[in-house]
Amino acid sequence: MKNILIQFSSLALGLALLSSCAKKLTEGDGEKVKRMKTQDLVANMDSLVKVTPSTFYSKISTKYKDSTRSLSFKNSLRMIQDSALNSIITYASIPVVNALITKDSLSVVNKRDKCLVRADLNFLRDNFGVDFTFRNIEELIFGKPLDFDNTLKYFQIHEPFQYVLSSHRKMKIKRLDKDNNRDRRKEEEENIVFKYFIDSTGRQLSGMEIFSPNDTARIVVRYLSRQLVGAYNLPEEVELEIYTPKNTISMRMSYDRAVVDEPQTLYFIIPEGYEDCE
Repeated sequence: MKNILIQFSSLALGLALLSSCAKKLTEGDGEKVKRMKTQDLVANMDSLVKVTPSTFYSKISTKYKDSTRSLSFKNSLRMIQDSALNSIITYASIPVVNALITKDSLSVVNKRDKCLVRADLNFLRDNFGVDFTFRNIEELIFGKPLDFDNTLKYFQIHEPFQYVLSSHRKMKIKRLDKDNNRDRRKEEEENIVFKYFIDSTGRQLSGMEIFSPNDTARIVVRYLSRQLVGAYNLPEEVELEIYTPKNTISMRMSYDRAVVDEPQTLYFIIPEGYEDCE
């Protein structure tokens, strides 16, 4: 559980946002849930992990805000399972960013400044303060529980209007949240806290919260609505929030024209004369 979440661009491409203590995930649909066994909730989340489209396409309308800018753009996103993701960002109907992410690399063409970023995935951690893997990108886009592992022990936190699975007991979360001792935090850097919020059926993920005591990063994902595309229950409206010491980022995404399991071509060309971005 070392790696989490994401961001992929040199301009405004980022898939995540704020989540400090000030904001909580929604508390369900207003109807109290019946008790479910923790092992059944774990099995339901594990079943979500195992189902992934072989290919995916969607045009995603995105509203982005961080500590220095606020803008809206379109994101034409194509993905081939376990292989590569291609994102073309358009602003005012003009392509401004073309990004290609593989399992170990990142390439971004900045058309506005006519330059190129080529790096491994550590680039995102170094510039935005959050680690991630390619698997995490797929999980986030497809609305799956991030870094879920059915071989680990999970704890159920009882709330009246939704089900909550946690990687840690409630009392330990409170201690980690309040602990300001950086040395002790480093000793517990493996103790990244994952909380999975599950809807009243007990079968569908409605949100996640991830807290890293080592780097004080806190992340919230809210799946506000979903859509059935083929055999997959995919996100339709998503809010993401990340708060790190380096930045505060917020994003809302609306999936449109989602297509799964059909051949997809990744469009990534480096124009002649483009040099590395400064």
